[in-house]
Amino acid sequence: MVVRKGEQPPWIVSDELWARVEPLLPVVVPRRSDRPGRPRLDDRKALCGILFVLYTGIPWEFLPQELGFGRV
Repeated sequence: MVVRKGEQPPWIVSDELWARVEPLLPVVVPRRSDRPGRPRLDDRKALCGILFVLYTGIPWEFLPQELGFGRV
């Protein structure tokens, strides 16, 4: 994969695309205090991670944390 200088990587969600996608996502329901569960990931970062996996073909567990994907 080659990203030319000045080009945005294909897995980065542009503001224009995000403006079209965000209204389609379900409303976030606050978690109950007695069942906290996992912390929620930012929807935009999650979409970028999905696109990264689809574009590169890597397994989910190898998402690079350096790019803001996955958990630290």
